[in-house]
Order: sequence, then C-alpha cells, then structure tokens
Amino acid sequence: MAALATLDDAVVPADAGLDAATWPIGAAMLQFPAVAPGGVSVLDAGPSYWRRQLRRIQREGFDVVEVPSNWMPLADMDSAARKAFAEVLADVGMSVCATSMVRMSVIDPRHADDNLAATHRGIDAAAEIGAPLICLGLHEPLLPAQTAIPWFWTVPGPVNPPSPELRRSALRRFRELADHAASVGVAISLEVYEGTYLGDADASVAFLDELGHDNVGLNPDLGNLIRAQEPIEPWEAIAVKLLPLANYWHVKNYARSENPLTGTYFSTPATLPAGLIDYRKAVRFAIASGFRGAFLAENYGGDGLGVSADNARYLRRLIADAVE
Repeated sequence: MAALATLDDAVVPADAGLDAATWPIGAAMLQFPAVAPGGVSVLDAGPSYWRRQLRRIQREGFDVVEVPSNWMPLADMDSAARKAFAEVLADVGMSVCATSMVRMSVIDPRHADDNLAATHRGIDAAAEIGAPLICLGLHEPLLPAQTAIPWFWTVPGPVNPPSPELRRSALRRFRELADHAASVGVAISLEVYEGTYLGDADASVAFLDELGHDNVGLNPDLGNLIRAQEPIEPWEAIAVKLLPLANYWHVKNYARSENPLTGTYFSTPATLPAGLIDYRKAVRFAIASGFRGAFLAENYGGDGLGVSADNARYLRRLIADAVE
C-alpha cells in the first residue's frame, strides 16, 4: 500500500477486523543473558531453566515472545532440543511471534558464510517451533568500546562499507534466504539499523524494493534511527516511508536533546509515551497503511522487562484507539 501523505492522514478501515485485546505483542529478551547461573549456556541449562525464564515473562502479562539467537541459539539445536523447547512453550502457554538472528550479518567481514549457513538453519528451526517469521539484519557485533559503556549507540560501531558489490551480495543472499523461508512457510523481516544498508528510511525502502521478494518486509525499528548522536531525519518522515512496508515491528523510544549550534546530540531510553516518537500517531498510521504484524516491546536499561510490560499495555490502548 502506498504511503499516506502524513501521519495525520491515517484512517483505519472500518472492516479491518482488528482486536486490540488479542493483537500479538511480544516480549523481547534483551534482559536475559545467554549464560545461566553456574556458567552454562542457556541451551545447555535445559527445559527447567527455560521454563523459569519464560514464567518471568508471563508474570509480566506476556503470552508471546521473540526468541533471539543470542539467548536461545535455535540454529545450533538438534531436533530433540527444539522439540523440548517447543514443549516448554506449550506448557507455559506461550507462543512465538518471531525468531531473530542477532548481529549475524550475511555480509559480515569475517563470518559472512558461517552466518549465512546459520541463518538457513535458523529458518528451519523457526518453522520447526512454529514461528511465523524470522527477523534478520545487517548489523555486526558490538565493538569492545561499545560494550564497555552503558549506552552502546553513543560510540560509533561497525558500518557497512559504501561498496556496490557488497550491497549486491547482501541482496543475493537475502533472496536466497527468502526463497528458503517461503518454502517452509516462514516470512522474513529486515531490521532497519544505523550504519547498515538499512540505515535510514530511503536506503531501507530502496533495498527492499530492489530485493523484490513478496516474503520479505521491514522491521521499522524507529528507535534504532532516532537514537543516533548526530542530526537525524524527522521521525515522522521516517515513519511515513517505513511503516507501510512493515511486517513486524520492534517498538522502543528515546528522549533526545539537540544543540545544532554546538553540534551536540544526546539520546537516552524512554518509555513509549515519553520519548521523541509519538506512538499514538505511528500505530494508527501503521494500521491504516496495512500493518497486521506482531509488535515486540523492547527497552534498554533498568528493569527493561517491567518497562516493556508497561509499554505493551500502552500499545494495547493505542491499538484500541486506532481501530474504534
């Protein structure tokens, strides 16, 4: 569907058939480490540990979760382990809105081929546990200087080089993955992320258009673009371009302070209603533009899970407001 002129033009169809109470809003696993107490991996910690972690999410009101590779490496599990994980999900009454391959770029300068192979395995794993979608991106692992500070985005990270050949390689590999995903009934969402070929609104739209695969949409994570410690495009302009192409949506917000006269720019995590992005406008516009995917509530810092749960409740009010 073509983008509307402005966010304020959004009109949700009366026959959209939406239900704010049951719209999938998943919990992110940002606050859950990949290593269990005692130093064993989450994978090796086994079903009893997985169940305890998922119960923590459930107690905050979530019945949907995204399973990221940096918490539960589904691509590295055998079928028996994936079956055990699916049984735990069923036992606690949770479903999976998506899986994700985190910082496993298929054009990574050191691990591109390994990441491509792992993503193919991840697609099969997503299908095996019943996930309808897998989220992919072109962002690379954080640098040591980024992991040494509270807010990693305040230090420049890896950047996709301005190489037409490398960009074409990314497109070829995503088409290969999209064909595979379509064959097993899994959709792909590409996450917009600073410093990549999906690093701003126009570049993301062009990349998706050139990719040209019906099984692929965008994850328009607006927060990834507005947190940059530099001048940014107005968030409304970003939203108008990206939201009509969304099939999955990571939602988080940032407060932002700017002084262009001195060239200083700061951003810090904020709750959905308190940050720069007006999600009341954005959600209504997205739904009016055809978005019917899952939301994923994220937050960095503090009790991120608790903030995400508050954000999820806020989102349900926004959805209800949009469809009434």
